[in-house]
Amino acid sequence: MTVYLNGEFLPESEAKISVLDRGFLFGDGVYEVVPVFGGRLFRLEQHLDRLDRSLSAIRIDPPLDRAGWTRMLEDLVARNPGDDRSVYLQVTRGVARRDHAFPPDVPPTVFAMVSPIKAPDPALFAQGVSALTVPDTRWNRCDIKAITLLANILARQQAVEAGAAEAILVRGGFATEGAASNLFVVADGVIVTPPKDTSLLPGITRDLVVELAHKHGLPVMESAIPEASLRDAEEIWLTSSTKEILPVTRLDERAVGEGRPGPVWRRMFDLYQDYKRKLRTGEHG
Repeated sequence: MTVYLNGEFLPESEAKISVLDRGFLFGDGVYEVVPVFGGRLFRLEQHLDRLDRSLSAIRIDPPLDRAGWTRMLEDLVARNPGDDRSVYLQVTRGVARRDHAFPPDVPPTVFAMVSPIKAPDPALFAQGVSALTVPDTRWNRCDIKAITLLANILARQQAVEAGAAEAILVRGGFATEGAASNLFVVADGVIVTPPKDTSLLPGITRDLVVELAHKHGLPVMESAIPEASLRDAEEIWLTSSTKEILPVTRLDERAVGEGRPGPVWRRMFDLYQDYKRKLRTGEHG
């Protein structure tokens, strides 16, 4: 596999980063994950917009401009041919002696790699997945796509050890998102997702689901989800660039709705697959 590191394309085995990189020492950096369907980067402009917001939030000047990011990512994808893939892109503050304060005049470290997207087991869409509610113990800037993911990792591991696919995080009596996904519920036939604020990551797939719902006349609203409403939901979905739209049919070992993927999820799933088909054929990006 060919990776990108600080201006060079090179074999993965030859890519080396200093032990003094602040990403290694502090988790001082941000990242993006961009799916690739039919050789085309999925909603690249939106991913780069979010990358710009994350870099600005942690006060790292963008190492590349918009055209530079696009050229690099497209070149990396071309150097790693295959079926559906995802590009992982990470930017850290760079290499410097360990000190909490920002080092002056240090170039950021830029790394990118391509990985295959494993096709989901059809049973996941036919039967749905289980989820576990856990307290949201993360920091207060979850809108930054930071590489410091320890709280998310611990929550996800708690879910895995309980036999669940994902942890749904609850803070102050409200469900915010999954450990690695955004959250939707269906209540009285209306699709509901928490509004974008500092308590959750503004997901690219989340935004597309909202966009598709509006476009196709499905009732949708952005509103806080009390924990009680989560437990009473007719349907629960989890979305991410690699999970796409997963139906949750069991929450904390209790059935969600009728215990199987619901009709609103089915409609949205079909709309999303049609969007991917059009992306592959070049009808949109």
